[in-house]
Amino acid sequence: MAIEIKAPTYPESVQEGTLATWYKHAGDSVSRDELIVDIETDKVVLEVVAPASGILAEVFKAEGDIVLSNEILARIEEGAAAETPSLAASKVEPDTEVGGTLVNPAAKKLADERNIDLAQIAGTGKGGRITKEDVVNFTPAAAAPASSPAPAAKAPAAAEEILQGGDRVERRVAMTRMRSRIAERLLSVTQTSAMLTTFNEVDMSAMMGLRKQYQDEFTKIHNGTRLGFMGMFVKAAVEALKRFPLVNASIDGTDIVYHGYQDIGVAVSTERGLVVPVLRNAENMSIATVENAISNYAGKARDGKLTIDEMTGGTFTITNGGVYGSLLSTPILNPPQSAILGMHKIQQRPMAINGEVVIRPMMYLALSYDHRLIDGKDAVQFLVAIKQLIEDPAKILLEI
Repeated sequence: MAIEIKAPTYPESVQEGTLATWYKHAGDSVSRDELIVDIETDKVVLEVVAPASGILAEVFKAEGDIVLSNEILARIEEGAAAETPSLAASKVEPDTEVGGTLVNPAAKKLADERNIDLAQIAGTGKGGRITKEDVVNFTPAAAAPASSPAPAAKAPAAAEEILQGGDRVERRVAMTRMRSRIAERLLSVTQTSAMLTTFNEVDMSAMMGLRKQYQDEFTKIHNGTRLGFMGMFVKAAVEALKRFPLVNASIDGTDIVYHGYQDIGVAVSTERGLVVPVLRNAENMSIATVENAISNYAGKARDGKLTIDEMTGGTFTITNGGVYGSLLSTPILNPPQSAILGMHKIQQRPMAINGEVVIRPMMYLALSYDHRLIDGKDAVQFLVAIKQLIEDPAKILLEI
């Protein structure tokens, strides 16, 4: 019995995806719920698993191909015997080898149509395979000079290497769909918003003392969840947003949309790019719940397991460049939100306290905001509120 493997149903915010990696090939045996293929969208990587056990009889999409919602990717012969791979494989066109490099059928066909020498293209697919996307992105300018002798055939690296003048090496790789979408969104923000950044600094002494005093007890009571700074900053942001609802609002055409809830996005860096999972109804979450949720999101982000729903929405974002050593930065807005808070590295600095110079652990805070909606006065007062709450954590708990 033949069973179709289809792409997932994309949400409205995702129009299409790119077939990233096949983990099985035509003729391979597959088990039910086994990972078959990854589809990369502009937000997440979606995993497609086998709906039944059998033989992967036909593959209709190659790595690098565009995949639409619910489009058929392959076909499984359910219950087919393990010794039938050769028969199943004969029904599809296999990868061909050119100069020691595997080439997907779609890539070879396109290269033939465009009269492109596949030997000049380095594959970015699994195992160095040349995909259709590699052929689409190839330009003659990326090839080695005609006068240069052709190098000995060898399996290419994941990125194309271009030799220019001895050991001067350049690499050209196709931008991933997610990276490309991030670039588009960031550029759009700078072109469509009146973004401005205001700064302040916060004395972290009280916060650090609180964490040191209660860390062990907090971890024990909350089943291993550690007390971090992000949980306190999220709660401080929630309280400040209640006081300054305009910072929690967004622009929709000529309307201002006020949100009666605080959905806080927490920026997380991954190998594929920056993602922002959302803590929904953060106003109803305890510090322990916030810390646990952030820890779970970070793990999912590293493993590429975040869902689109977990990254959709948000009314305000917090990003922490301090974990990478950033002392000061101007974070970029996460549209359609109107403001974003940037945390930075904690550094010992001399401060004048009551007429005396003392050394204190200080952190610079940055608030970027859309000046079309938020006036400078509101932005400054919002950031001052964050500062006051962090310097006196009891105010967070008492909501004063």
